Amino acid sequence: MMTSLLESIGYVGWVLHALIWLPILGVGLVLWGEEEVAKKVAFWWSMGVLVLSLGLWWAFDPTQGSMQMESSTPWIETWGVSYSLGIDGISLFMVLLTTLTSALAILGSFNYIKERQRAFYALMLLLQAGVVGVFVATDLMLFYVFFELTLVPMYFIVGIWGGERRIYAAIKFFLYTALGSLLMLVGILYMAFTANELLGFPTFAYADMLQVPLTGTEQLWLFTAFALAFSVKVPVFPLHTWLPDAHVEAPTPGSVVLAAVLLKMGTYGFLRFLLPLFPVAAQHTTVVYVMLVLAVIGIIYTAWVAAVQPDAKKLVAYTSVAHMGFVLLGIFALTVNGLQGGLIVMISHGISTGALFLLLGMLYERRHTRKIEDFGGIGRVAPLFATVFVLTALASIGLPGTSGFVGEFLALLGVFETHPTIAIIATLGVIFAAYYMLPMVQKIFFNALDKPENREMQDLSRREMVILAPLCALMIWIGWNPTPILERMEPSVRLVLERVQAAAPAGTLGSVLEPGSSVVIVPAPADLEASDDLDGGDRSTDDD
Repeated sequence: MMTSLLESIGYVGWVLHALIWLPILGVGLVLWGEEEVAKKVAFWWSMGVLVLSLGLWWAFDPTQGSMQMESSTPWIETWGVSYSLGIDGISLFMVLLTTLTSALAILGSFNYIKERQRAFYALMLLLQAGVVGVFVATDLMLFYVFFELTLVPMYFIVGIWGGERRIYAAIKFFLYTALGSLLMLVGILYMAFTANELLGFPTFAYADMLQVPLTGTEQLWLFTAFALAFSVKVPVFPLHTWLPDAHVEAPTPGSVVLAAVLLKMGTYGFLRFLLPLFPVAAQHTTVVYVMLVLAVIGIIYTAWVAAVQPDAKKLVAYTSVAHMGFVLLGIFALTVNGLQGGLIVMISHGISTGALFLLLGMLYERRHTRKIEDFGGIGRVAPLFATVFVLTALASIGLPGTSGFVGEFLALLGVFETHPTIAIIATLGVIFAAYYMLPMVQKIFFNALDKPENREMQDLSRREMVILAPLCALMIWIGWNPTPILERMEPSVRLVLERVQAAAPAGTLGSVLEPGSSVVIVPAPADLEASDDLDGGDRSTDDD
């Protein structure tokens, strides 16, 4: 019934455009409206975008792994840049996660943001438009534009409405991510020039880039340029130092969006660009081990650092690096279980860590402190608050029956299939997660109620329950029934892996970097099923 309704209104033809341009239209409505109603306009507008995006669940065909709902319009024809959009099983859930967390973050900011409300809510809507654009762009230059666009509103959100060291945190966030992105821009331009010479016309289209033949040396250099940009965004150890500062200084809604969706732009980049565009480099032994080792170090090191944090918000910030380490493990396991596990961790982390930041923001509104030692025993006076916090914390550390367990289990299972030793070491991260999360819960909610300020703590309000209820429901639903999500992402995941496996073997680092190495021509995803000679056919030509 829902599918028929969507077809009758031509939903698939315009929905992706609407999800980008409606928030931008909302920016104008907020700025031109009155200061007192800015938050209500922003919330109801973002709710409308959320409701509109939910139709993607039914409109998306789970049996296809290729791009769906595609549309393309020339933008800068001289350069070959087009306004091209599309969605597959990888980007589908990132879009839904973005629309959900944006609406809840705006609702969660009602009591937090007191000044310059029009500017703040306009920036939140602009940020939503930019992030959705990142996940649906199928033109590399368009992707880069949206990727950079997200820096601007986040910079001002942290720098204007943040804490005492907000200027330092905002500049550090901007410089880290902007410098990394410049390397990616160089890589995009190089690929565009190569595609122009090969195809005879300028193009930045993702499908055309998949056809570009690259030598092993070129793939390694381009992989490095793209990987550095995405690694800063994830962030991957040791490029993670900007994240705790940005989280601690950002206002609550900024922290929610940063954790829930902005970090996923990096891991999404690994899946969307690094593996399909540079499959030889992506499966190279040295590259794989470097990424897996950095992921394990990030998981274990940041868990130890989180365990000694006196600030609850900074503790949760460090856990984001650990969770993204599990995503990286799943991606570079190069198995179906690994990639699906990484995607589920991305979704679960967005839900549970977003909820944790919302809860900590609610605590801050009540007590105006984030120090763990300033709390104690508030579970006795705010039992509903304690219940939701405990559930969210358990989902964050991966308790069986919650969304966190499904993702981490599949990611570790995928790594175990190819690198069992690394998987065993990474499993320690699950134990350390309990070590840093459960003591914080104990100290805040279940220790002695010995501070007078805590005895007057108010429980969750009706508005706060509305914010947290859908997040808690998703934590449990995904934990008990992840099948509908896995079914929708599996064809796209397999398509990525088929492309990697169809590429010529990477060999050793020395042979790939050896002068005169052959050009590797990788078939486009659409050609994979039709090709029967991927293993035995001639896939290379001599390099000039």
